Amino acid sequence: MKPVLGLIGGIGSGKSQAAAELARHGGRVLSGDAAGHEALLQPEVRDRLVQRWGGRVLNESGEIDRRKVGAFVFADLAELKALEAIVHPWIERRLRKEITTAQADPDIRFLVLDAAIMLEAGWNRICDKVIFVDAPREVRLRRLAEQRGWDAGEVARRERAQMPLAEKRKQADAVLMNDGSPEELARELESLLRRWGLLTCPP
Repeated sequence: MKPVLGLIGGIGSGKSQAAAELARHGGRVLSGDAAGHEALLQPEVRDRLVQRWGGRVLNESGEIDRRKVGAFVFADLAELKALEAIVHPWIERRLRKEITTAQADPDIRFLVLDAAIMLEAGWNRICDKVIFVDAPREVRLRRLAEQRGWDAGEVARRERAQMPLAEKRKQADAVLMNDGSPEELARELESLLRRWGLLTCPP
């Protein structure tokens, strides 16, 4: 069986950058965020969300509007828990199916599950190792302001809905600092893969 590496970190820490680098070394990246988007397109999920929150979660086309949902669930922990109870089981089934399919591909060296809320959702139980991508808060805030237009208040609001970063860091098998250049992160990841026996070709 090919090992499954979990990828977690703070918002703006550079998980996507790390995932792309792992893919370059033969990893198949599975995105929890992409599976979450797909979940909202499922009729059974849509119906349950509308049943709970009514038409305010829909866009003009009658589909679930992620921005509208996010606006009120990140402001109310109880509403967030309700959303997770509806969506997370579908996402996990989807991820497990993707992992099973990828295991049969001889060109794949290992799998990478990139999911910000992995520990909160319990998806780390399907991973063999978990990597925490770290970066100082000021670096993360700068990246998020540039990439998404989020201010510090928006980042704090979203972080309150997740497990504290210190706890995530403690639960990881490895911590990678991503406060420098892409080349520095690439070297760190390559070193880690060698230590774990997932990269055996000469440097």
